[in-house]
Amino acid sequence: MARVPGSLVAAAGLVGGYGVARWTKKRPLGGVALAAAGAVAAREWERKAGKKAAAALGGAYVAAFAGSHPLAKKVGAWPSVFAVAGVVAAASWAVADRRK
Repeated sequence: MARVPGSLVAAAGLVGGYGVARWTKKRPLGGVALAAAGAVAAREWERKAGKKAAAALGGAYVAAFAGSHPLAKKVGAWPSVFAVAGVVAAASWAVADRRK
């Protein structure tokens, strides 16, 4: 079975988590989507790049989620979410996904 790159899973988790929270008007449900994608991405990061890289990328994922909130006040919600998703995807690709 083909594996989905951690960079794609992480970006989809950030965008999808926000989308679910916004469209259902249930923030905890968006958090579940965000956390589930983060767990899948972390498993891929660890498999490809090791525990230290997975921990660092997991920290970047959480920081992106937190950082999207103040950024949204300056540029808007969706542009903020897409920006942080892009940053996390790029970091994930550079650290883990380009290896295999």
